[in-house]
Amino acid sequence: MPHPSEPQTDSAKSSTPPALEPAAFDELDTILDDLRTRYDETPQWEFCEGFMAALICSRRPIAEPEYLAVLLDTPDEPESDAEPTADAAPFASTNQRARFMRLWRRRWDEVVTALDTEVEELWDERAYGPEVIDVRAAVAEMPDDERADFERDLGSEALPAFAQVWALGFMYAVESWPEDWVPPRDKEHAKGLNDSLNAIVALTDDDSGKPEASPLSKDGPPSVSHARLMAFGDAIWAVYAMRALWQTLGPRVETVRRDKAPGRNDACPCGSGKKYKKCCGAA
Repeated sequence: MPHPSEPQTDSAKSSTPPALEPAAFDELDTILDDLRTRYDETPQWEFCEGFMAALICSRRPIAEPEYLAVLLDTPDEPESDAEPTADAAPFASTNQRARFMRLWRRRWDEVVTALDTEVEELWDERAYGPEVIDVRAAVAEMPDDERADFERDLGSEALPAFAQVWALGFMYAVESWPEDWVPPRDKEHAKGLNDSLNAIVALTDDDSGKPEASPLSKDGPPSVSHARLMAFGDAIWAVYAMRALWQTLGPRVETVRRDKAPGRNDACPCGSGKKYKKCCGAA
């Protein structure tokens, strides 16, 4: 599925989008850091990554202006007949906004391609791999004096567990549009959706297990429990399942409720004073 704001040709759809380079993710982080100077609730990229995954899995395609207003507190877009505006808030400039959106859409297309590709194992290079940070390992690898300063600044606040921020971003999107995540009527599909969401919710909790593995580095210090790694894998498969479920069912169809037709001997609703069978009902 191409990004809703950028329809693609058949040739573009068939090509695999280039992977976003590490430098591009660094650039996204830099832009978000700058946004945070004007809007202190601007999330980290890992949160945005989870939020994006939920949007891609949503039953209803949510328009870009609508979800950006929720994620980044951007202003509503002007009406189609309104005068165009140069306001890029909360971005520093229209150029900064354009650059962020260019990188955002590239990552969006990359995630869509991964989720729409059939894979049997998550270590398949074509599989979806959320862009997450192992904060606890990064802190453990700091020099002693630098780590002591970091922990002092952190105070009583706990470091996020592996993939916890990603899961919080995913669930934030789900909670922001609850009507688009109403379980389907089919019991089997409803159970599948519930199980998938529970797999994401499980990652929003802390990893209280013994650190036994380093998920992002072969030589890194143990920072994640084996149970957490298994839960992370379950969550990724859950994203695949939710994407497939809503694609199978299609957009939610609103129920059309019709007023009950009057009885043949009731007064005709047209106001003629005649019985329905002698008036409009006769037709």
